[in-house]
Amino acid sequence: MISERFNVFGGLFDIERTGGGWSVLSVGNDGKRAPAHFAIPEFVADDELEQFLFDLFHEQAAYKKGGIFRVQR
Repeated sequence: MISERFNVFGGLFDIERTGGGWSVLSVGNDGKRAPAHFAIPEFVADDELEQFLFDLFHEQAAYKKGGIFRVQR
């Protein structure tokens, strides 16, 4: 199972490959995880996640600093 944490324009998300699809969890400031309010299609490959997240969030996050990157745990 692939499990990665991403910083998406300041928000943290845990993204896990479950079977053939993706599970996306939002990570709060207290470390608690909750289901995110978006889905990643199963055809998106692991090495395409940053680009997919950028395409999904770039318009909403234009005023925020930063970008999208994987976070080491």
